[in-house]
Amino acid sequence: MSPFRTRIFTVTVAALLLAASCTAWAQAPIVIQFSHVVAADTAKGKGALRFKELAEARTAGRVKVEVFANSTLYKDREELEALRLGAVQMLAPSLSKLASLGGGDFEAFDLPFLFRDRAAFRAVANGPAGAALLQKLESRGIKGLAYWDNGFKAFTSNRPLRKVSDFQGLRVRVQASRVSTAQMRAVGAEPRVTPLSDVYADLKDGLLDGEEGAPSNIYSQRLHEMQKHLTVSNHGYLAYAVIVNKAFWDGLPSELRSKLEGALRDASSYASSLAEAENTQALERIKASGKLQVYTLNADEQAQWRAAMASVYSDASAWINPQTLRAFKAAAGPGP
Repeated sequence: MSPFRTRIFTVTVAALLLAASCTAWAQAPIVIQFSHVVAADTAKGKGALRFKELAEARTAGRVKVEVFANSTLYKDREELEALRLGAVQMLAPSLSKLASLGGGDFEAFDLPFLFRDRAAFRAVANGPAGAALLQKLESRGIKGLAYWDNGFKAFTSNRPLRKVSDFQGLRVRVQASRVSTAQMRAVGAEPRVTPLSDVYADLKDGLLDGEEGAPSNIYSQRLHEMQKHLTVSNHGYLAYAVIVNKAFWDGLPSELRSKLEGALRDASSYASSLAEAENTQALERIKASGKLQVYTLNADEQAQWRAAMASVYSDASAWINPQTLRAFKAAAGPGP
């Protein structure tokens, strides 16, 4: 048995014993392990800590939340299986990852140049389209509780990225999303799916030439130290869903679950309100570091990128329901 499988088995047994003891919550606090893969000083990291603070206070210590940041408990490729098996109770994965459980419609969030601003993303996430996608997770033993913002993506690379032709032949890290890989192929790059925790080493070792991500993640993971250029492109939006093991959540006393839902609503507002400021601050710190050159696409360059990536929409029609895409576009309004 692999070390990961052994750990999953061991912790699953503990989780099952914990679930069985939920009726005896008065005798011992119920433990919620909240695992995520980004740094604690990002909007998501701070949101997780705010949930811990509010949940423990509002339940008068009847619930204890243990937050594991920066892939210290599970990595990108491990965490969803761990949640399904009950080895961890709560995650906040990027929306790309949820396609493996809730279907390809989740990858609609990755479509290039779909959202003109944060409000357009929130209109989708907070509306019927966003709710319908979270509902799809329940048949897989997972309950979606909230969407959390991060922000618009940028590219870092070892060469300036201004024209579409600048991407030719670059090995670019993306998340495990068919939309993201199609996007890179559309501009002539070679997509590489890599866990976030491995990106710094792969850039350092020359296994990758570039990556895409929100500035807060680029800065907190120190990826700018391994790159020469950053392009502010706003080509995609990075966001997360807070999800829980459904059996665990449904097994909580209803009065306690209600308090946790309230704590999560407030933590979600807090995390999402931080995202834009965190990314602005991270970008300024990246500039101040002097490690790389920062460039913002002008209107003509962005139009060329949009034209080159337009084929991704037709590619994605093979796995994204046209009705879902229409709902997204209607809620988001016109693109940038």
